Amino acid sequence: MQSFSSSSTTYYPLEMYGVTTETTPKDRALAAMKNHKEAEKRRRERINSHLNRLRSLLPCNSKTDKASLLAKVVQRVKELKQQALGITELETLPSETDEITVLACDYSSDGRLIFKASLCCEDRSDLLPELIEILKSLHLKTLKAEMATLGGRIRNVLIVATDKDHSIESVHFLQNALKSLLERSNSSDQSKRRRVLDHKFIVQ
Repeated sequence: MQSFSSSSTTYYPLEMYGVTTETTPKDRALAAMKNHKEAEKRRRERINSHLNRLRSLLPCNSKTDKASLLAKVVQRVKELKQQALGITELETLPSETDEITVLACDYSSDGRLIFKASLCCEDRSDLLPELIEILKSLHLKTLKAEMATLGGRIRNVLIVATDKDHSIESVHFLQNALKSLLERSNSSDQSKRRRVLDHKFIVQ
């Protein structure tokens, strides 16, 4: 056996330790198979962990098979989507009380402030034209509008954006303008009721 020396250090061939400098195709295939088996084992462990988590969230036991478990998950997702839809519809329906909500949401890609405004009050024919005029006077652009009426009441939900030159103060301006609109609406309704009552009193 030949050794190689340099100063006080002696080097021996790598073959003495069972290590070769060349790897055969068979060795590479075995190594790839081993890595694949380990990766597959980790994947199954992750899947089983998630399935066990789903079993703990749904009304089922540890013996529920995968197909039955996934069927329960699909059914539960459908139920949650239906519940969310019902909540959204409930929020858009007018309530029995007058309400004003103006909330800042986000900024658009070009720097404009986007916010959501909601007005719930008694329905009247001139309400929508006045609302449009308010938005124009405040230089607000309507991105989305929803309207719902029920029992003589109306709810308007608007997603609006400010001009680039306007800031968060637009939220307060719109809130004050909607408050004035609501006060005018209430005054008009009270005046109409008084006229109706006076008319009934004269007829009787």
